[in-house]
Amino acid sequence: MAVAELVAKCLQAREMAYCPYSGFPVGAAVLTTGGAIITGCNVENASYGLTVCAERTAIQRAVAEGYRRFTAIAVTCDIKDSFVGPCGACRQVLMEFGTEWDVYLTKPDGTYKKTSLRELLPLAFTPAHLQKN
Repeated sequence: MAVAELVAKCLQAREMAYCPYSGFPVGAAVLTTGGAIITGCNVENASYGLTVCAERTAIQRAVAEGYRRFTAIAVTCDIKDSFVGPCGACRQVLMEFGTEWDVYLTKPDGTYKKTSLRELLPLAFTPAHLQKN
C-alpha cells in the first residue's frame, strides 16, 4: 500500500462531508490488514451531539463490511497551516481495534505528518483492561 493512495482517499472522503452547521469538512481513510481502504466523512446533525466524526464513520463502515484489523488511518480537514489529529473520542474508538496504528495527519494539499495512535493516546484504556485475571 502506498501512503499516497491512503492520503488521496481521505482527501476524496472529505469532499463528501455533510457539515452544514460547522462548515468543517473532515475525511478519513482506514487501511485494513488485508490492504482494503475504507473511507468515511463527518456527518453532522441538527442535534449536535448526534454528529459522527469521519474517523468513526470509516471504522463503522469497515466493521459493517466485516473488517476488524487495521494498520493505518489518514485524516484530513480544511485547515491549511497545521496538521490536525482526531478528536479524543475518535482516538479511543481507533484504540478499540488495536494499539499499533500508523496515523497520517494530512493537510488539504496532500502533505502529511506520520505519527502513531500510541503517541496520540498514551496510557490508553483498551479491551485488554477488561480481561479477567
